[in-house]
Amino acid sequence: MIRLENIHRYFQVGEQTVHALNGITLAINKGEYVSVMGPSGSGKSTLLNVIALLDKPSSGHYLLNNLDVTQRSDDELAKVRRENIGFVFQFFHLIPRLSAAENVEMPMILAGIAVKERKRRVIQALASVNLQDRSAHRPDQLSGGQLQRVAIARAMIMRPEILLADEPTGNLDSKSGLEIIELLENLNKQGVTLMIITHDQIVGNRAQRQIQIVDGQLK
Repeated sequence: MIRLENIHRYFQVGEQTVHALNGITLAINKGEYVSVMGPSGSGKSTLLNVIALLDKPSSGHYLLNNLDVTQRSDDELAKVRRENIGFVFQFFHLIPRLSAAENVEMPMILAGIAVKERKRRVIQALASVNLQDRSAHRPDQLSGGQLQRVAIARAMIMRPEILLADEPTGNLDSKSGLEIIELLENLNKQGVTLMIITHDQIVGNRAQRQIQIVDGQLK
């Protein structure tokens, strides 16, 4: 499903060149549950952004479902991303003025899905994360755990095969964090390929496979 071949990513910071990813070769199969761990500045988020098609590698090849996406245009990448990948972030990234239901609905609006189908899917998605009674609430009316549940419902509303989570428990207390991890794991049990970036060893160790990254290299 996901195959990275000798991926390098360089950033220019002033006169200094930062080698964020250094020869990454990695394969993740359909339905796997993988965690990526490493210290700050190790390249975790850069790796996630490359896999998420939010950033392009400086060299190497990235194959997603046997499609080489390395040299695709931004429009092509946006289409591939929309159809294959969902995202959950540490800071939720919900739109403050929209209700929970409207936040979940937004990706479908951008994809041009009909209103009736959108409404049906939103009801199902919020029920799946136990927030059907909070559908009209705005983000400032929800707890941190509820915000992350809305973010997960939004991430899954286009039914992606891959879910990428970047520090999904980073802003939550331990009880809410465990509930979110269990929710993500339940999606994996339903066949979604799950990749979690985390500093938390306890969270990382729950995955079926743990990947360590240090100084842009896999260990």
